[in-house]
Amino acid sequence: MRGRVDVLYRNVGKPIFFKMDPEKAHHLVVGGLGRASGVAGAEAVMRGMYGVSETPDLAVDLFGLHFPTPVGLAAGLDKNAQAVKGFSSIGFGFMEVGTVTPKGQPGNEQPRLFRLPPDEALINRMGFNNEGAEAMARRLSLLKERRIPVAVNIGKNKSTPNEKANGDYEACIQALFPYGDFFVVNISSPNTPDLRSLQHGSELSSLLEAVKNEMSRQAKIHGSEKAVLVKIAPDVSDEELEFMVDTIRASGVSGIIATNTTLSRAGLKHHNAKETGGLSGKPLRDRSTEIVSRIYKQTGGTLPIIGSGGIFTAEDAYDKIRAGASLVEIYTALIYEGPEVNRKLHSGLRELLARDGFSHISEAVGANHR
Repeated sequence: MRGRVDVLYRNVGKPIFFKMDPEKAHHLVVGGLGRASGVAGAEAVMRGMYGVSETPDLAVDLFGLHFPTPVGLAAGLDKNAQAVKGFSSIGFGFMEVGTVTPKGQPGNEQPRLFRLPPDEALINRMGFNNEGAEAMARRLSLLKERRIPVAVNIGKNKSTPNEKANGDYEACIQALFPYGDFFVVNISSPNTPDLRSLQHGSELSSLLEAVKNEMSRQAKIHGSEKAVLVKIAPDVSDEELEFMVDTIRASGVSGIIATNTTLSRAGLKHHNAKETGGLSGKPLRDRSTEIVSRIYKQTGGTLPIIGSGGIFTAEDAYDKIRAGASLVEIYTALIYEGPEVNRKLHSGLRELLARDGFSHISEAVGANHR
């Protein structure tokens, strides 16, 4: 059955989607998953077709949360938390929603999403298009139960100058604290002017101090502490990375997501390589894994890492885990491989653990450094 489902996506679904405008296809998938979740029995059908059964060797307990599998959905696909139930039913161990900003905003002008099929990559310059924090809070408040942890990825509005950025991140936390299982501070998208400068210097330490203080205030109000991670860019020098990691570690946040999309266009074949925006997919794989490895080495494995960028196969995911990632995320692979990709990643990771003599995924985290 599952083999037939995989063939169905490759031979029918993908050709149809890839003939459509990428953003229209994006909205069709997210909207369809969201609507399907409201139909009686639809979630059970999706779990039967694409779900992944939890196995003891791959389940992860981290940040005070239980992750049934180590593979999650990166931010950017479900920007407004429209399809949490749907994505929770197709084999993910966790997911990010957002990036969300305090006020809704339209994002950049279209077209702003581009496929590069020969490179198995995407370029986007979406610009944090979303309906705003209050709209997301309303949607998440309606979820009575969650099969997987849901992280809220937060950012600043385009119109907010960097010197006032702290207030935007605080506002997102205030609106969404009760509804996110953990939070991700996005300071690394290349599509909001000057956002990446928040990764450096005193701006980074000031922002993280404000975020941590607001998380503490909300924890006292709601009676529960929640983890907050920082998502960083791959386009940094060794010295910049070292400083960022030192600042992030000193701030007391819970971990790092490495990495966001890249501005690099090295080795691309498709004519869409000329488009501006952040590149995701296979061309990002090696650089993001290198960043994971450097962070793990610098911190001695004391700061949890979620590896993100270019994961298409179980080997790709395992490389990031051995480099130091406790969890991993995908996005572009879902577009190119379809929802069956989670089953392939899960079974492949189990085989790789057994090959290396590990009984649990935690034993493989950072194995390259030992």
